[in-house]
Amino acid sequence: MSSSRSMIRSMLLIASAQAANILVSLARMKLLALLTGPAGVGVLGIYNSLQSTAATVADLGLGNSGVREIAAAKDNPAVLSRVRRVLFAASLVQGCIATALMWFQRERIANWLFGDTGYSSETGMVGIAVLLTLISASQTALLQGLRRISDLGKVTVLSAMTGTLAGLFAVRLQGEGGLIWFLIAQPASAVLVAWWFTRRVPGPAHQSWTAGAIWRVWKPMAALGTVFMLAGLSSTMTLLLVRGMVRRDLGLEAAGLFAASWAIAMTYIGFLLSAMGADYYPQLVEVIADRVRANRLMNDQMQLGLALGGPILLALTGLAPWVMALLYSKEFIPAAEMLQWQSFGNVLKLAAWPLSFALVAAARSRIYLCVELGWNFMFLGFIWTGLSAFGLQIAGTGFAAAYLGYLITLRWTVGRLSSFRFARLSAMLLATHLILSASMLALAHAAPRIAAVAGILLAFATGFAGLRIVLAKIGPEGRFASRLTAFFATIRWPVRTDK
Repeated sequence: MSSSRSMIRSMLLIASAQAANILVSLARMKLLALLTGPAGVGVLGIYNSLQSTAATVADLGLGNSGVREIAAAKDNPAVLSRVRRVLFAASLVQGCIATALMWFQRERIANWLFGDTGYSSETGMVGIAVLLTLISASQTALLQGLRRISDLGKVTVLSAMTGTLAGLFAVRLQGEGGLIWFLIAQPASAVLVAWWFTRRVPGPAHQSWTAGAIWRVWKPMAALGTVFMLAGLSSTMTLLLVRGMVRRDLGLEAAGLFAASWAIAMTYIGFLLSAMGADYYPQLVEVIADRVRANRLMNDQMQLGLALGGPILLALTGLAPWVMALLYSKEFIPAAEMLQWQSFGNVLKLAAWPLSFALVAAARSRIYLCVELGWNFMFLGFIWTGLSAFGLQIAGTGFAAAYLGYLITLRWTVGRLSSFRFARLSAMLLATHLILSASMLALAHAAPRIAAVAGILLAFATGFAGLRIVLAKIGPEGRFASRLTAFFATIRWPVRTDK
């Protein structure tokens, strides 16, 4: 019960922080568009893409693997001290190397991205943003690994606000020339705000260091982190290849429909999974050696994900045409069927996601990479073989089929490694949401308006049942929880808390 309560609290904190961050980002882009116009937004987009790609490679995944190492060393001050120092030093050194490489190659990169060398100085300065991004990642890894989730949420919101104000001020003064400072202001603010919170963490002990000692700490972090990096790059490359195939075979309009559906499907599920993972990942690292506790935690996270995320996916399936029209325009309604299949696939993703972290927590990096590559190859294979015959619909059905294969693979793999079994409630929730999602798919195809009403009703019904499941896991403590528990007792559906 305590782990479930902790995960729910962390989810609420991170979700609130991300919601605030999204609002700040929308306001930031609106004001930036007014100040610089479409051309400025386009230039900043190129800067952002370059920064993101360079930071992903330069970081070697230390931001993710560092969380695991810090969580594992949480109760050992000497080991924790070594990990902290090496993580920060490695981020600093790797960031400096990336900055130097980008500066010396700035003319080539600028010519490749912009078609001329007029932006070469600004392109080289993107390396500063990369360096600051790596440093801030090492700081947030410390907060997450130590499960200081409240501080992590505050860093997210405060850094977004301060970075936005500083960046917009630079653009207001210098126009398009201030865009590079706008870019640098975001990670610079993150470093400063994160420092304010990490300084509260007891400082690392003074130790004598040798090259061998540094290597022994850095090597496992880099090995696991590189897997994160390669898995992320494989997903990026797969999406790039799929977009290219859709554009080549079906045209630019179809590519736009694919991009719209993908953005909606990934935004919601990514928002939910990142909120859930903030506390789940370090918790799982702490108990991964105890199979019973680890399996219970995986089942708990799966149940919470399906209970909270499943209802929204049902509503999205029924309302997909109206969601596309609302968020884009009526011209994007043909992408609704793809979004409905992706929502079905995301139900499978909610069940598979807690299992994938078991491989990371256990440092089974090669197996994790193979499983992630497996999903990418499956999805790419469905697109490659079915795009000409089935059109854009294969991007939805292939997505769902690939996640079915992904879940089966993870269930078998994690079962072999840690004797994982679906708890009765996990299996029931997964089966229920898959059956309801499949029924909604059929109804949406036959009678879209009826499906919209059914999606809303099913979302309320499953959300109500999911609320009861959450209460059973966190217990009746607290004013709001106690009132809800009393309400369920009043309607003669009492909440039986987990023991």
